[in-house]
Amino acid sequence: MMSNKLFYANLVLAFYLSCHYALAQTENFPLPLKAVNLGNWLVIEGWMKPSLFDGITNKDLLDGTQVQFMSTKLQKYLCAEHGGGSVVVANRTKASGWETFRLWRINESTFNFRVSNKQFIRLTNRDGGSNLVADSDSPSDLETFEILRNDDDPNRVRIRAPNGQFLQAISETVVLANYEGSSWDDSDPSIFKMNVLSGSIIRGEYQITNGYSPDKATKIMRDHWNTYIIEDDFKFMSENGLNAVRIPVGWWTTQDPTPPKPFVGGSLEVLDNAFTWAEKYGIKVIVDLHAAPGSQNGRPHSASRDGYLEWGDSYISDTVATIDFLAERYSNRSGLVAIELMNEPQGVNLESLKSYYQAGYDAVRKHTSSAYVIMSNPLDRDSKVLLSFAGAFSRVVIDVHYYNLFSDRFSNMNVQQNIDFIKNQRASDLSSLTTSNGPLIFVGEWSSDWKVQSASKKDHQKFTQVQVDVYSRAKFGWAYWAYICDSNFWSIKWMIENNYIKL
Repeated sequence: MMSNKLFYANLVLAFYLSCHYALAQTENFPLPLKAVNLGNWLVIEGWMKPSLFDGITNKDLLDGTQVQFMSTKLQKYLCAEHGGGSVVVANRTKASGWETFRLWRINESTFNFRVSNKQFIRLTNRDGGSNLVADSDSPSDLETFEILRNDDDPNRVRIRAPNGQFLQAISETVVLANYEGSSWDDSDPSIFKMNVLSGSIIRGEYQITNGYSPDKATKIMRDHWNTYIIEDDFKFMSENGLNAVRIPVGWWTTQDPTPPKPFVGGSLEVLDNAFTWAEKYGIKVIVDLHAAPGSQNGRPHSASRDGYLEWGDSYISDTVATIDFLAERYSNRSGLVAIELMNEPQGVNLESLKSYYQAGYDAVRKHTSSAYVIMSNPLDRDSKVLLSFAGAFSRVVIDVHYYNLFSDRFSNMNVQQNIDFIKNQRASDLSSLTTSNGPLIFVGEWSSDWKVQSASKKDHQKFTQVQVDVYSRAKFGWAYWAYICDSNFWSIKWMIENNYIKL
Protein backbone atom coordinates (compact mmCIF):
# COMPACT_ATOMS: atom_id res chain seq x y z
CA MET A 1 0.00 0.00 0.00
CA MET A 2 2.80 2.38 0.99
CA SER A 3 4.70 1.64 -2.25
CA ASN A 4 1.58 2.42 -4.28
CA LYS A 5 1.15 5.73 -2.47
CA LEU A 6 4.79 6.55 -3.06
CA PHE A 7 4.45 5.67 -6.74
CA TYR A 8 1.45 7.95 -7.20
CA ALA A 9 3.09 10.73 -5.21
CA ASN A 10 6.12 10.56 -7.45
CA LEU A 11 3.86 10.53 -10.50
CA VAL A 12 2.06 13.68 -9.32
CA LEU A 13 5.39 15.33 -8.53
CA ALA A 14 6.76 14.48 -11.98
CA PHE A 15 3.66 15.88 -13.63
CA TYR A 16 3.90 19.06 -11.54
CA LEU A 17 7.57 19.52 -12.37
CA SER A 18 7.01 18.94 -16.08
CA CYS A 19 4.20 21.52 -16.11
CA HIS A 20 6.31 23.95 -14.09
CA TYR A 21 9.24 23.43 -16.47
CA ALA A 22 7.05 24.02 -19.53
CA LEU A 23 5.61 27.17 -17.93
CA ALA A 24 9.06 28.41 -16.99
CA GLN A 25 10.33 27.75 -20.49
CA THR A 26 7.55 29.88 -21.98
CA GLU A 27 7.66 32.61 -19.34
CA ASN A 28 11.42 32.97 -19.64
CA PHE A 29 11.32 33.28 -23.40
CA PRO A 30 11.88 36.92 -24.35
CA LEU A 31 9.02 38.93 -25.76
CA PRO A 32 8.37 40.52 -28.15
CA LEU A 33 8.85 37.78 -30.72
CA LYS A 34 10.59 38.32 -34.02
CA ALA A 35 8.81 35.70 -36.08
CA VAL A 36 8.12 34.65 -39.63
CA ASN A 37 5.13 32.90 -41.16
CA LEU A 38 5.87 29.58 -42.85
CA GLY A 39 3.14 30.28 -45.39
CA ASN A 40 2.42 28.01 -48.38
CA TRP A 41 4.01 25.05 -46.65
CA LEU A 42 1.25 23.09 -44.93
CA VAL A 43 -1.57 25.24 -46.31
CA ILE A 44 -1.16 26.02 -50.00
CA GLU A 45 -1.46 29.58 -51.32
CA GLY A 46 -0.96 29.23 -55.04
CA TRP A 47 0.12 32.82 -55.71
CA MET A 48 3.26 32.18 -53.67
CA LYS A 49 4.47 29.37 -55.96
CA PRO A 50 2.23 29.15 -59.04
CA SER A 51 4.31 26.38 -60.63
CA LEU A 52 2.83 23.89 -58.15
CA PHE A 53 -0.32 23.94 -60.30
CA ASP A 54 1.39 23.54 -63.69
CA GLY A 55 0.75 19.80 -63.97
CA ILE A 56 -3.03 20.03 -63.56
CA THR A 57 -5.06 19.35 -66.71
CA ASN A 58 -7.57 22.15 -67.32
CA LYS A 59 -5.94 24.15 -64.53
CA ASP A 60 -8.14 27.13 -65.40
CA LEU A 61 -11.16 25.07 -64.32
CA LEU A 62 -10.36 24.42 -60.68
CA ASP A 63 -12.84 24.19 -57.85
CA GLY A 64 -14.58 27.51 -57.29
CA THR A 65 -13.78 28.99 -60.68
CA GLN A 66 -16.69 31.11 -61.89
CA VAL A 67 -17.88 30.57 -65.46
CA GLN A 68 -20.60 31.89 -67.74
CA PHE A 69 -22.05 30.22 -70.84
CA MET A 70 -23.38 32.13 -73.85
CA SER A 71 -25.34 30.27 -76.53
CA THR A 72 -23.66 30.95 -79.87
CA LYS A 73 -26.99 30.48 -81.65
CA LEU A 74 -29.09 32.78 -79.46
CA GLN A 75 -26.28 35.08 -78.32
CA LYS A 76 -27.81 34.85 -74.85
CA TYR A 77 -26.43 33.58 -71.54
CA LEU A 78 -27.55 30.56 -69.57
CA CYS A 79 -29.27 31.68 -66.40
CA ALA A 80 -30.44 30.00 -63.20
CA GLU A 81 -33.71 31.88 -62.85
CA HIS A 82 -34.02 33.76 -59.53
CA GLY A 83 -30.46 32.69 -58.70
CA GLY A 84 -31.60 29.12 -58.07
CA GLY A 85 -34.60 27.10 -57.00
CA SER A 86 -36.09 27.26 -60.47
CA VAL A 87 -35.53 26.49 -64.15
CA VAL A 88 -32.49 27.14 -66.31
CA VAL A 89 -33.09 29.48 -69.26
CA ALA A 90 -30.99 31.23 -71.93
CA ASN A 91 -32.43 34.71 -72.19
CA ARG A 92 -29.89 37.19 -70.79
CA THR A 93 -27.91 39.57 -72.98
CA LYS A 94 -25.53 40.36 -70.12
CA ALA A 95 -24.11 38.11 -67.46
CA SER A 96 -24.06 38.85 -63.73
CA GLY A 97 -24.87 36.80 -60.61
CA TRP A 98 -27.68 34.57 -61.86
CA GLU A 99 -25.73 33.84 -65.04
CA THR A 100 -22.55 32.86 -63.18
CA PHE A 101 -21.80 29.30 -62.02
CA ARG A 102 -19.14 28.13 -59.57
CA LEU A 103 -17.47 24.85 -60.48
CA TRP A 104 -17.15 21.88 -58.18
CA ARG A 105 -14.59 19.75 -59.94
CA ILE A 106 -15.15 15.98 -60.07
CA ASN A 107 -12.28 15.26 -62.43
CA GLU A 108 -10.48 17.14 -65.19
CA SER A 109 -13.59 17.43 -67.38
CA THR A 110 -16.67 16.81 -65.18
CA PHE A 111 -18.19 19.27 -62.73
CA ASN A 112 -21.13 20.29 -60.61
CA PHE A 113 -22.49 23.78 -61.31
CA ARG A 114 -23.28 25.78 -58.15
CA VAL A 115 -25.56 28.80 -58.62
CA SER A 116 -25.71 32.05 -56.67
CA ASN A 117 -28.09 30.79 -53.97
CA LYS A 118 -25.65 27.89 -53.34
CA GLN A 119 -27.85 25.22 -54.98
CA PHE A 120 -26.79 23.02 -57.89
CA ILE A 121 -28.11 22.48 -61.41
CA ARG A 122 -29.50 18.99 -61.94
CA LEU A 123 -31.06 16.86 -64.63
CA THR A 124 -34.62 16.07 -63.56
CA ASN A 125 -34.46 12.42 -64.59
CA ARG A 126 -31.57 10.37 -65.97
CA ASP A 127 -33.71 7.98 -68.03
CA GLY A 128 -36.61 9.95 -69.44
CA GLY A 129 -36.31 13.60 -68.45
CA SER A 130 -34.26 16.27 -70.16
CA ASN A 131 -35.28 19.31 -68.12
CA LEU A 132 -32.81 21.26 -66.02
CA VAL A 133 -33.51 22.90 -62.67
CA ALA A 134 -31.21 24.60 -60.16
CA ASP A 135 -32.72 23.35 -56.91
CA SER A 136 -30.39 20.67 -55.58
CA ASP A 137 -28.74 21.14 -52.18
CA SER A 138 -26.40 18.17 -52.41
CA PRO A 139 -24.70 17.22 -55.68
CA SER A 140 -24.51 13.62 -56.89
CA ASP A 141 -24.75 11.89 -60.29
CA LEU A 142 -27.71 13.91 -61.62
CA GLU A 143 -25.83 17.14 -60.85
CA THR A 144 -22.65 16.11 -62.69
CA PHE A 145 -21.95 17.53 -66.15
CA GLU A 146 -19.05 17.14 -68.56
CA ILE A 147 -17.49 20.15 -70.28
CA LEU A 148 -16.09 19.25 -73.72
CA ARG A 149 -13.68 21.89 -75.02
CA ASN A 150 -13.00 22.55 -78.69
CA ASP A 151 -9.43 21.68 -79.70
CA ASP A 152 -8.93 24.99 -81.52
CA ASP A 153 -10.73 27.20 -79.00
CA PRO A 154 -10.86 25.81 -75.45
CA ASN A 155 -13.52 28.31 -74.44
CA ARG A 156 -15.87 27.00 -77.10
CA VAL A 157 -17.65 24.16 -75.31
CA ARG A 158 -20.45 21.65 -75.25
CA ILE A 159 -21.98 20.41 -71.99
CA ARG A 160 -22.87 16.73 -71.65
CA ALA A 161 -25.57 15.88 -69.12
CA PRO A 162 -25.75 12.70 -66.96
CA ASN A 163 -28.06 11.09 -69.57
CA GLY A 164 -25.23 11.21 -72.14
CA GLN A 165 -26.86 13.93 -74.24
CA PHE A 166 -25.85 17.56 -74.63
CA LEU A 167 -27.47 20.73 -73.36
CA GLN A 168 -29.07 22.80 -76.08
CA ALA A 169 -30.62 26.25 -75.97
CA ILE A 170 -33.73 25.63 -78.10
CA SER A 171 -35.18 29.03 -77.27
CA GLU A 172 -34.70 31.72 -74.66
CA THR A 173 -37.00 29.89 -72.27
CA VAL A 174 -36.29 26.27 -73.19
CA VAL A 175 -32.94 24.65 -72.35
CA LEU A 176 -32.94 20.86 -72.51
CA ALA A 177 -30.41 18.03 -72.24
CA ASN A 178 -31.48 16.06 -75.32
CA TYR A 179 -29.10 16.95 -78.16
CA GLU A 180 -27.04 14.28 -79.93
CA GLY A 181 -25.32 16.18 -82.76
CA SER A 182 -21.60 16.82 -83.14
CA SER A 183 -21.25 20.11 -85.01
CA TRP A 184 -19.18 23.03 -83.69
CA ASP A 185 -20.93 25.66 -85.84
CA ASP A 186 -22.31 28.84 -84.29
CA SER A 187 -25.77 27.83 -85.43
CA ASP A 188 -25.61 24.60 -83.42
CA PRO A 189 -27.83 25.02 -80.32
CA SER A 190 -25.47 22.91 -78.18
CA ILE A 191 -22.46 25.22 -78.60
CA PHE A 192 -21.66 27.71 -75.87
CA LYS A 193 -18.96 30.31 -75.49
CA MET A 194 -17.53 29.81 -72.01
CA ASN A 195 -16.31 32.90 -70.19
CA VAL A 196 -13.91 32.02 -67.39
CA LEU A 197 -13.78 34.84 -64.85
CA SER A 198 -10.02 34.88 -64.36
CA GLY A 199 -10.27 37.00 -61.22
CA SER A 200 -12.34 34.28 -59.58
CA ILE A 201 -9.80 31.48 -59.93
CA ILE A 202 -8.95 30.05 -56.52
CA ARG A 203 -5.58 28.41 -55.95
CA GLY A 204 -5.59 26.91 -52.49
CA GLU A 205 -5.21 23.55 -50.79
CA TYR A 206 -8.55 22.23 -52.02
CA GLN A 207 -7.83 23.21 -55.62
CA ILE A 208 -4.37 21.65 -55.81
CA THR A 209 -5.30 18.37 -54.12
CA ASN A 210 -8.56 17.98 -56.06
CA GLY A 211 -7.01 19.26 -59.28
CA TYR A 212 -4.52 16.41 -59.49
CA SER A 213 -5.66 12.80 -59.39
CA PRO A 214 -5.42 11.26 -55.90
CA ASP A 215 -2.16 9.46 -56.65
CA LYS A 216 -0.56 12.50 -58.25
CA ALA A 217 -1.73 14.81 -55.47
CA THR A 218 -0.06 12.66 -52.83
CA LYS A 219 3.30 12.78 -54.60
CA ILE A 220 3.04 16.49 -55.44
CA MET A 221 2.19 17.46 -51.88
CA ARG A 222 4.78 15.28 -50.20
CA ASP A 223 7.51 16.46 -52.56
CA HIS A 224 6.49 20.03 -51.77
CA TRP A 225 6.48 19.51 -47.98
CA ASN A 226 9.89 17.84 -48.06
CA THR A 227 11.60 20.55 -50.12
CA TYR A 228 9.84 23.89 -49.57
CA ILE A 229 11.12 24.34 -46.02
CA ILE A 230 13.78 22.08 -44.51
CA GLU A 231 15.92 21.90 -41.37
CA ASP A 232 18.55 24.25 -42.81
CA ASP A 233 15.89 26.95 -43.03
CA PHE A 234 15.39 26.86 -39.26
CA LYS A 235 19.15 27.20 -38.86
CA PHE A 236 19.07 30.18 -41.24
CA MET A 237 16.27 31.83 -39.24
CA SER A 238 18.11 31.34 -35.96
CA GLU A 239 21.33 32.78 -37.37
CA ASN A 240 19.58 35.85 -38.76
CA GLY A 241 17.70 37.21 -35.77
CA LEU A 242 14.38 35.35 -35.97
CA ASN A 243 13.28 33.58 -32.80
CA ALA A 244 9.83 32.21 -33.67
CA VAL A 245 7.74 30.82 -36.50
CA ARG A 246 4.00 31.00 -37.09
CA ILE A 247 3.02 27.80 -38.89
CA PRO A 248 -0.31 27.86 -40.76
CA VAL A 249 -2.10 24.50 -40.62
CA GLY A 250 -5.40 23.21 -41.96
CA TRP A 251 -8.10 21.35 -40.04
CA TRP A 252 -7.47 18.19 -42.10
CA THR A 253 -3.95 17.88 -40.63
CA THR A 254 -5.48 16.69 -37.38
CA GLN A 255 -7.15 13.80 -39.21
CA ASP A 256 -3.93 12.27 -40.50
CA PRO A 257 -3.06 9.80 -41.89
CA THR A 258 -6.37 9.59 -43.78
CA PRO A 259 -7.97 13.04 -43.97
CA PRO A 260 -11.21 13.45 -45.94
CA LYS A 261 -10.74 13.66 -49.69
CA PRO A 262 -9.32 15.46 -51.54
CA PHE A 263 -6.80 16.36 -48.82
CA VAL A 264 -3.58 14.37 -48.63
CA GLY A 265 -2.23 12.67 -45.53
CA GLY A 266 1.27 13.30 -44.22
CA SER A 267 1.28 16.93 -43.12
CA LEU A 268 1.10 16.04 -39.42
CA GLU A 269 4.49 14.35 -39.60
CA VAL A 270 5.88 17.48 -41.24
CA LEU A 271 4.50 19.59 -38.40
CA ASP A 272 6.14 17.23 -35.91
CA ASN A 273 9.44 17.68 -37.74
CA ALA A 274 9.03 21.46 -37.61
CA PHE A 275 8.84 21.31 -33.83
CA THR A 276 11.97 19.16 -33.68
CA TRP A 277 13.92 21.56 -35.89
CA ALA A 278 12.62 24.63 -34.08
CA GLU A 279 13.64 23.24 -30.69
CA LYS A 280 17.07 22.32 -32.02
CA TYR A 281 17.75 25.92 -33.07
CA GLY A 282 16.05 27.70 -30.18
CA ILE A 283 13.00 28.84 -32.13
CA LYS A 284 9.50 29.04 -30.65
CA VAL A 285 6.44 27.78 -32.54
CA ILE A 286 3.01 29.32 -32.97
CA VAL A 287 0.57 26.76 -34.39
CA ASP A 288 -1.94 28.77 -36.40
CA LEU A 289 -5.26 27.26 -37.53
CA HIS A 290 -5.19 28.97 -40.90
CA ALA A 291 -7.96 26.93 -42.52
CA ALA A 292 -10.95 26.13 -40.32
CA PRO A 293 -13.68 23.62 -41.23
CA GLY A 294 -16.13 25.24 -43.63
CA SER A 295 -13.81 28.21 -44.32
CA GLN A 296 -13.89 31.23 -42.03
CA ASN A 297 -13.48 33.79 -44.83
CA GLY A 298 -13.99 32.15 -48.24
CA ARG A 299 -10.41 32.90 -49.30
CA PRO A 300 -7.94 30.48 -50.92
CA HIS A 301 -5.77 30.39 -47.81
CA SER A 302 -8.71 29.02 -45.81
CA ALA A 303 -8.93 26.04 -48.20
CA SER A 304 -12.37 27.14 -49.38
CA ARG A 305 -13.70 24.93 -52.16
CA ASP A 306 -15.59 27.63 -54.03
CA GLY A 307 -15.08 30.99 -52.31
CA TYR A 308 -18.15 30.81 -50.10
CA LEU A 309 -17.80 31.31 -46.36
CA GLU A 310 -19.55 28.40 -44.64
CA TRP A 311 -18.11 28.55 -41.10
CA GLY A 312 -20.63 29.31 -38.34
CA ASP A 313 -22.29 27.81 -35.28
CA SER A 314 -22.65 24.39 -36.89
CA TYR A 315 -18.86 24.20 -37.36
CA ILE A 316 -17.81 25.29 -33.87
CA SER A 317 -17.61 21.80 -32.35
CA ASP A 318 -15.45 20.48 -35.21
CA THR A 319 -13.16 23.50 -34.99
CA VAL A 320 -12.79 23.12 -31.22
CA ALA A 321 -11.95 19.44 -31.75
CA THR A 322 -9.17 20.52 -34.11
CA ILE A 323 -7.73 22.87 -31.49
CA ASP A 324 -8.05 20.22 -28.79
CA PHE A 325 -6.05 17.78 -30.93
CA LEU A 326 -3.28 20.32 -31.57
CA ALA A 327 -3.09 21.38 -27.92
CA GLU A 328 -2.94 17.80 -26.69
CA ARG A 329 -0.28 16.79 -29.21
CA TYR A 330 2.07 19.74 -28.69
CA SER A 331 1.41 20.96 -25.14
CA ASN A 332 4.50 19.20 -23.79
CA ARG A 333 6.80 20.36 -26.55
CA SER A 334 9.26 22.95 -25.25
CA GLY A 335 9.04 24.78 -28.58
CA LEU A 336 5.35 25.61 -28.26
CA VAL A 337 4.74 29.26 -27.39
CA ALA A 338 1.16 29.74 -28.64
CA ILE A 339 -1.82 28.28 -30.44
CA GLU A 340 -3.83 30.59 -32.70
CA LEU A 341 -7.49 29.61 -32.73
CA MET A 342 -8.30 30.92 -36.22
CA ASN A 343 -6.70 33.06 -38.90
CA GLU A 344 -8.44 36.13 -40.35
CA PRO A 345 -12.14 35.49 -39.77
CA GLN A 346 -14.15 37.75 -42.04
CA GLY A 347 -17.90 37.98 -42.46
CA VAL A 348 -18.62 35.66 -39.54
CA ASN A 349 -21.10 36.46 -36.79
CA LEU A 350 -19.20 38.15 -33.96
CA GLU A 351 -21.10 36.39 -31.18
CA SER A 352 -20.49 33.02 -32.84
CA LEU A 353 -16.79 33.89 -33.09
CA LYS A 354 -16.65 34.80 -29.40
CA SER A 355 -18.42 31.56 -28.47
CA TYR A 356 -15.83 29.66 -30.46
CA TYR A 357 -12.93 31.62 -28.96
CA GLN A 358 -14.22 30.82 -25.47
CA ALA A 359 -14.51 27.11 -26.28
CA GLY A 360 -11.16 27.08 -28.10
CA TYR A 361 -9.45 28.74 -25.15
CA ASP A 362 -10.92 26.14 -22.81
CA ALA A 363 -9.70 23.35 -25.12
CA VAL A 364 -6.13 24.69 -25.00
CA ARG A 365 -6.24 25.14 -21.22
CA LYS A 366 -7.23 21.50 -20.79
CA HIS A 367 -3.71 20.63 -21.87
CA THR A 368 -1.49 23.59 -21.03
CA SER A 369 -1.55 26.60 -18.74
CA SER A 370 1.63 28.06 -20.20
CA ALA A 371 0.99 28.38 -23.93
CA TYR A 372 -0.50 31.65 -25.07
CA VAL A 373 -3.85 31.55 -26.84
CA ILE A 374 -4.08 33.86 -29.84
CA MET A 375 -7.38 35.26 -31.06
CA SER A 376 -7.31 36.78 -34.53
CA ASN A 377 -9.19 40.05 -34.89
CA PRO A 378 -11.94 39.85 -37.57
CA LEU A 379 -10.74 41.55 -40.75
CA ASP A 380 -14.04 43.36 -41.21
CA ARG A 381 -14.22 44.78 -37.69
CA ASP A 382 -12.53 47.52 -35.72
CA SER A 383 -9.22 46.39 -34.23
CA LYS A 384 -10.57 46.99 -30.71
CA VAL A 385 -13.63 44.75 -31.06
CA LEU A 386 -12.12 41.88 -29.03
CA LEU A 387 -10.30 43.92 -26.37
CA SER A 388 -12.83 43.71 -23.54
CA PHE A 389 -13.74 40.11 -24.39
CA ALA A 390 -10.13 38.91 -24.44
CA GLY A 391 -9.36 40.77 -21.22
CA ALA A 392 -11.27 38.13 -19.26
CA PHE A 393 -8.73 35.42 -20.11
CA SER A 394 -5.21 34.62 -18.98
CA ARG A 395 -2.22 34.61 -21.35
CA VAL A 396 -4.28 35.70 -24.35
CA VAL A 397 -3.04 37.56 -27.42
CA ILE A 398 -4.95 39.51 -30.06
CA ASP A 399 -3.58 39.15 -33.59
CA VAL A 400 -3.85 42.09 -36.02
CA HIS A 401 -2.55 42.13 -39.59
CA TYR A 402 -1.04 45.24 -41.18
CA TYR A 403 -0.49 45.56 -44.93
CA ASN A 404 -0.12 48.73 -47.00
CA LEU A 405 -2.16 46.92 -49.64
CA PHE A 406 -5.70 45.62 -50.23
CA SER A 407 -7.26 49.08 -49.91
CA ASP A 408 -7.68 51.97 -52.33
CA ARG A 409 -6.24 54.34 -49.72
CA PHE A 410 -2.75 53.09 -50.59
CA SER A 411 -3.11 53.31 -54.37
CA ASN A 412 -1.67 56.81 -54.78
CA MET A 413 0.65 56.97 -51.76
CA ASN A 414 4.28 57.71 -52.48
CA VAL A 415 7.25 56.38 -50.51
CA GLN A 416 7.19 59.00 -47.77
CA GLN A 417 3.42 58.82 -47.36
CA ASN A 418 3.63 55.06 -46.84
CA ILE A 419 6.36 55.54 -44.24
CA ASP A 420 4.37 58.29 -42.49
CA PHE A 421 1.30 56.06 -42.44
CA ILE A 422 3.26 53.45 -40.50
CA LYS A 423 4.70 56.06 -38.11
CA ASN A 424 1.36 57.69 -37.44
CA GLN A 425 -1.74 55.55 -38.11
CA ARG A 426 -0.21 52.15 -37.45
CA ALA A 427 1.62 53.36 -34.35
CA SER A 428 -1.55 55.01 -33.08
CA ASP A 429 -3.60 51.86 -33.65
CA LEU A 430 -1.07 49.74 -31.79
CA SER A 431 -0.96 52.23 -28.93
CA SER A 432 -4.75 52.23 -28.61
CA LEU A 433 -4.77 48.44 -28.38
CA THR A 434 -2.05 48.22 -25.75
CA THR A 435 -3.24 48.31 -22.14
CA SER A 436 -1.48 47.63 -18.87
CA ASN A 437 -3.58 44.61 -17.88
CA GLY A 438 -5.28 43.63 -21.14
CA PRO A 439 -4.36 41.05 -23.78
CA LEU A 440 -1.00 41.22 -25.51
CA ILE A 441 -0.94 42.43 -29.10
CA PHE A 442 0.67 40.55 -31.99
CA VAL A 443 1.20 41.87 -35.51
CA GLY A 444 0.81 38.40 -36.93
CA GLU A 445 1.25 39.35 -40.59
CA TRP A 446 2.98 42.18 -42.43
CA SER A 447 5.26 42.48 -45.46
CA SER A 448 7.43 44.92 -47.37
CA ASP A 449 5.26 44.86 -50.46
CA TRP A 450 3.31 48.00 -51.32
CA LYS A 451 1.66 49.79 -54.24
CA VAL A 452 4.59 52.14 -54.93
CA GLN A 453 5.97 51.65 -58.43
CA SER A 454 9.70 51.70 -59.24
CA ALA A 455 10.85 52.18 -55.66
CA SER A 456 14.59 52.10 -55.02
CA LYS A 457 16.35 49.67 -52.74
CA LYS A 458 16.84 52.47 -50.23
CA ASP A 459 13.10 53.19 -50.32
CA HIS A 460 12.31 49.56 -49.56
CA GLN A 461 14.86 49.48 -46.76
CA LYS A 462 13.33 52.54 -45.11
CA PHE A 463 9.79 51.20 -45.46
CA THR A 464 10.83 47.87 -44.00
CA GLN A 465 12.79 49.38 -41.13
CA VAL A 466 9.99 51.67 -40.01
CA GLN A 467 7.66 48.68 -39.87
CA VAL A 468 10.15 46.71 -37.76
CA ASP A 469 10.51 49.68 -35.42
CA VAL A 470 6.77 50.26 -35.00
CA TYR A 471 5.60 46.65 -34.89
CA SER A 472 8.25 45.81 -32.29
CA ARG A 473 6.12 47.89 -29.91
CA ALA A 474 3.52 45.11 -30.01
CA LYS A 475 4.11 43.35 -26.69
CA PHE A 476 3.84 39.84 -28.14
CA GLY A 477 5.83 40.76 -31.24
CA TRP A 478 5.43 40.41 -34.99
CA ALA A 479 5.60 37.81 -37.76
CA TYR A 480 6.63 38.62 -41.32
CA TRP A 481 4.67 37.12 -44.21
CA ALA A 482 6.40 34.97 -45.34
CA TYR A 483 9.64 33.00 -45.12
CA ILE A 484 9.89 32.09 -48.80
CA CYS A 485 7.87 33.18 -51.81
CA ASP A 486 8.28 33.58 -55.56
CA SER A 487 7.54 37.28 -55.06
CA ASN A 488 10.72 38.65 -53.49
CA PHE A 489 9.30 41.30 -51.18
CA TRP A 490 7.06 38.68 -49.58
CA SER A 491 10.10 36.51 -48.78
CA ILE A 492 12.05 37.44 -45.66
CA LYS A 493 14.75 34.97 -46.65
CA TRP A 494 15.34 36.91 -49.87
CA MET A 495 15.08 40.20 -47.97
CA ILE A 496 17.78 39.10 -45.51
CA GLU A 497 20.08 37.67 -48.17
CA ASN A 498 19.84 40.86 -50.22
CA ASN A 499 20.23 43.30 -47.33
CA TYR A 500 16.72 44.74 -47.36
CA ILE A 501 16.09 43.95 -43.69
CA LYS A 502 18.25 43.67 -40.58
CA LEU A 503 17.03 42.12 -37.35
